[in-house]
Amino acid sequence: MYKNWEVTWSGELAGTPQQIFDGFTRNNASYMWPVSYEPRVGGRETGLTTDGGKVTVWDPPRHFRTEASKDDGWFNRLDYRIDGRHLSLVHHTCVEEDEFDVQYDACVQHTNLYMHSLGEYLAHFAGREAHYLGFDDVPGSTADVLERLEIGDAGVGDRIPLGIVDYRDRTMVGVRNQYALIRVWGRDVWGWPVGVSVHSAAGPVDEAAWRVKVGA
Repeated sequence: MYKNWEVTWSGELAGTPQQIFDGFTRNNASYMWPVSYEPRVGGRETGLTTDGGKVTVWDPPRHFRTEASKDDGWFNRLDYRIDGRHLSLVHHTCVEEDEFDVQYDACVQHTNLYMHSLGEYLAHFAGREAHYLGFDDVPGSTADVLERLEIGDAGVGDRIPLGIVDYRDRTMVGVRNQYALIRVWGRDVWGWPVGVSVHSAAGPVDEAAWRVKVGA
């Protein structure tokens, strides 16, 4: 049996309304992972949900919504509204009832880092093409991965070899340098593998070099 949830996020972002709109409709690799939408109502979504979905609102640069559903009652809806530099996001979906607490907490933590990362990309790399590299199954704990990347216990604002720590909340950690955003997704807190993503504004990412760095 499914149980519904609603996760919301609201805040000010750098950039123009159009840059913000393009961030989550055309340049998802800058802060999340590559997703594509046909730019029209009824357009196909690819890469966000398993079987794809469709755009149900396309009103740049003010309002965007994408939705997906399955015959068994599962659904997923993301609704973005922009007012100046203020972005409001409502994520409405459902999960199996016995997975609700873990999935909901994970969604809140991921959403907070996603939106922070979008703001960082717009503030420091706006207009530059994003190149994404992600590792979804990094061996070891979050602490192990942070040690390999020489982040350790560094807090927000601290300088480390990779750059400057720009985000730290529970097991989610972000680092920014002049070329990219690096994110550590501490998913082991929910019993899942740790993830690491690189969002480069300076061309394609050297996968082999990063594989060595993260120990993947």
